[in-house]
Amino acid sequence: MNTKIQPSTFLAAGTDMDKARFLLLGVPLDITVSFRPGTRRGPEAIRQMSWVLEEFSLYQERDLSEVPFVDMGDLALPAGGVERSLNAIETAVGELAQGGKIPFLFGGEHLLTWPAVRALAAVYGSDLTILQFDAHADLRTEYEGEQLSHATVMRHLASVVSPSNIYQFGIRSATAEELAYGQNNTNFYPFQVLEPLKKIRPALYNRPVYVSLDMDVFDPAFAPGVGTPEPGGQSVAAMLAALELLQGLNIVGADIVEVCPPFDPSERTAALAALLVRELLLRWN
Repeated sequence: MNTKIQPSTFLAAGTDMDKARFLLLGVPLDITVSFRPGTRRGPEAIRQMSWVLEEFSLYQERDLSEVPFVDMGDLALPAGGVERSLNAIETAVGELAQGGKIPFLFGGEHLLTWPAVRALAAVYGSDLTILQFDAHADLRTEYEGEQLSHATVMRHLASVVSPSNIYQFGIRSATAEELAYGQNNTNFYPFQVLEPLKKIRPALYNRPVYVSLDMDVFDPAFAPGVGTPEPGGQSVAAMLAALELLQGLNIVGADIVEVCPPFDPSERTAALAALLVRELLLRWN
């Protein structure tokens, strides 16, 4: 795997690859963004802002230093090459999964989920289940003439896993065509996160689960530094309550995407993303 090790790593990250279950990997993909560029800086910003946090989580009364995980640095992606970048992501995630590790990706634009899931589907098969937390349905067949886009990622995933294995939470932006496809094919939950997740959680046990969290699922008041902000989103408290429900599931991979630092001088979007990483690592270990 071709990675660039950053001068700073995520808070409390260890170095023992043998003991680590989760491997953090930055994926600075920033090619198909449709409104505000800058997601290539997301992984670095998340790492830097993690050091604002305590290793101890008052939410869970546990310490991140107790969790065996390693920060692998950033994946080296070819400049401007969409297909080559996606192939590099798929290869890297496949290597981690085949080695018995759980990849936790920092983005980067949401298109990175497509090759990551493709790699994991080769390992875990047709039972692989996707939980998407997002403002946007991302179910277009193409966007501005391009089939490979952060606006088409979930539609691509429906060709790798059954659409019935895709659960979409918090969606508040879609075309009429996307709405119809979601209502007829995926598990489509517009505007809501916590209540539908409570209802479907029993069906997720004993299934391999991939979690994809787009930071624009939050209202821009909490996370302004995203590529495509959409008013009317989730609060931090609501999302933390929802993410509690992921404890005990068979998580085989995850990503947090669309952190766009140039549009958030306050850095609170990256700080929130770092908090989510800490809380999820603690919940899943």
